[in-house]
Amino acid sequence: MTFLHLKVYTYRFLIFGVFVMMLSCDSKISETSSSNYPKDPVENKIDSILSTMSLEEKIGQTAQRGKSSRVKELPKDLKDAVRKGQIGSFLNIMNKEDAKELQRIAVEESPSKIPLIFARDVIHGFKTIFPIPLGQAASFNPSLVQEGSRIAAIEASTYGIRWTFAPMIDISRDPRWGRIAESAGEDPYLTSRMAEAYVKGFQGEDLASPTSLAACAKHFIGYGAAEGGRDYNTANINDNLLHNVYLKPFKTAVDAGSATFMTSFNDLNGIPASANSYILKDILREEWGFDGFVVSDWNSIIEMVNHGYAKDQKEAAEKSINAMLDMEMTSTSYHDHLKELIQEDKFSEKELDKIVRNILRIKFRLGLFDNPYFDSDDTILYDKKHLTAAQKTAEESIILLKNKNNILPLGAKSKIAIIGPLADAPHEQLGTWTFDGEKEHTITPLQSFKSDDEYMVQYSKGLSYSRDKSENDFGDAIKTAKSSDIILFFAGEEAILSGEAHSRADINLPGAQEELITELHKTGKPIILVLMAGRPITLGNIKDKVDAVLMAWHPGTMGGPALKNIITGLVSPSAKLPVTWPKEVGQIPIHYNHKNTGRPVIPEEFVHMDSIPIGAWQSSLGNTSHYLDAGFLPEYPFGYGLGYSSFKYSNFSISSTNPKIGETITVKVLVTNTGDVKAKETVQLYFRDMVGSLTRPVKELLRFEKIILNSGESKEVEFTFSTNDLAFYGPDKKWITESGNFKLWIAKHALDEENELEFILE
Repeated sequence: MTFLHLKVYTYRFLIFGVFVMMLSCDSKISETSSSNYPKDPVENKIDSILSTMSLEEKIGQTAQRGKSSRVKELPKDLKDAVRKGQIGSFLNIMNKEDAKELQRIAVEESPSKIPLIFARDVIHGFKTIFPIPLGQAASFNPSLVQEGSRIAAIEASTYGIRWTFAPMIDISRDPRWGRIAESAGEDPYLTSRMAEAYVKGFQGEDLASPTSLAACAKHFIGYGAAEGGRDYNTANINDNLLHNVYLKPFKTAVDAGSATFMTSFNDLNGIPASANSYILKDILREEWGFDGFVVSDWNSIIEMVNHGYAKDQKEAAEKSINAMLDMEMTSTSYHDHLKELIQEDKFSEKELDKIVRNILRIKFRLGLFDNPYFDSDDTILYDKKHLTAAQKTAEESIILLKNKNNILPLGAKSKIAIIGPLADAPHEQLGTWTFDGEKEHTITPLQSFKSDDEYMVQYSKGLSYSRDKSENDFGDAIKTAKSSDIILFFAGEEAILSGEAHSRADINLPGAQEELITELHKTGKPIILVLMAGRPITLGNIKDKVDAVLMAWHPGTMGGPALKNIITGLVSPSAKLPVTWPKEVGQIPIHYNHKNTGRPVIPEEFVHMDSIPIGAWQSSLGNTSHYLDAGFLPEYPFGYGLGYSSFKYSNFSISSTNPKIGETITVKVLVTNTGDVKAKETVQLYFRDMVGSLTRPVKELLRFEKIILNSGESKEVEFTFSTNDLAFYGPDKKWITESGNFKLWIAKHALDEENELEFILE
């Protein structure tokens, strides 16, 4: 071989070597790039921690434990488990000294010095209790919701709580379901706006702030679609409905930065959510890019044995961990079986590292490695600003559903008979999921009216509690009513009748409340019915016996002053229904954004069963989709709510009647307060895609804006949206915006079609 040939050969060899090195480097770069945060210093710190952790410690990070409230001392075995690094999180540790001691052991004595996260169900307030979430959704005011969750975080963090199991953003179309009280109702857009507000409020501007709580978007997914409204039940949701309705608020929660997610109890289309790779891996992780961690609901992993999806707890652990469910709440299938599953090659330690990384990432973002302890300052509990915010939110959550002859607001010097089981029930007023609320701080309607000399108040409970069936005190209540000008009847449900595991088949007023209202009606005195409940209540037996109806939900700590201000006219009601209110249970499920069917209702052709002649010839009576008895309309539609003023909509305009796909559309309307009092109005924008490659709902909420106007004042309301906002998840499993005809309605509620606009999307 000549020198020249050798030189060329050597040169080629060097080039080949460089090429191989480049491939190797590219491969390493590619591996590094597959990490979500290849250059993030937090990820580097996690790498360092993971490199020193034993397998047992890694498994420990996936464990969430609690302590029984009946046990006064911290059990030694619990402290030892923390000392060994076998626990990653605690829930329901409400003794401050216990929390501090457990954290001290974790950061000072455990092998890797990893701090704990302390969690709690802080749902609609901690000590200062705000209206239930369904009531807050009725405010149509996300800024109030954000403020309320920020206050809840500030108060809860004084107990060392840095993680809340909220918001619950399940789409809820069945008022029989007890947990509808925790939801924002039936609409994906309204729920999405509320989801964003809750996440931003709980987490604040900086998740590392000592007063921030990690939010937990729950329940992922389909829990609100449980069959028959029975809690924990099966949910069958086709893929199009799943994406177009149920997933939307959760995607918003991811975009808003929710630190954690929680799986739901139900199975979804046959696969329990806690082991459902499609929703946990394909959608949440891969499609949406979520990089926080997912926790199971209470025991939901081992309950897959009851579902018939796993033969035993070991198989349940295997299926959940392979679906990338990161942390197990209370049950111990991960603790008991993960090591063995790894040894059997049914899971890998490399995959476990990814799960532990997700958990540690949130602990770093919470600032727990730098500041694991907390300031236990109780002086901020029930702060005056907190109480003011709670009252304002309650005022904006109370819906005026009926106001015959404008009987409300009440005039001064009225002789009022306050009657009913919820008039002075401080505990019940707080509502469901208020573990830390204290009835001693609740101000009830009775207390509020009695403290005002402008009103002459007489009180007779009539019934001891909402389920009371005794009529022993009816006589005193009737006597009180007869000696008064007007009756304020406070009815509804006790707090325990809504929430988890509190579904109802009959959603009339429980106990003998309807019977008492019937007797009071016979006195001839006007009746103002004030409802406190965790769900819509069917009113068919009594709606014609009362002159006004106010829905107060469970209004929280400051519900009394809020109701008094509404009833007496200091504040005009402004809330709107976040759910469709049924006439009777037989209409359920009922929601405004339904499909049209091939034979939609023709109102003028509807025939009620009472109008059918005896012996009538067999016919289909109009051939449309309706009930012979209940008809086709709800008691009250989504978005409905009255006030003490009136509003006129005029000067409608649309920026283009022939927009192109990808463009932005602007709709304007002039709103005028034509009434006599200052009031708020929620202007709602709905749309309908008239023809699609999938059938589309008859209406969908697109935007809303809440404004306040003085008497005679006008304001132009402007809605701007992209054609992307008209997209839907299509038959090819992609999001698409299709050209064609669209309708818009600038409306006061979902059934209001007075103000209609049309455009053709090209």
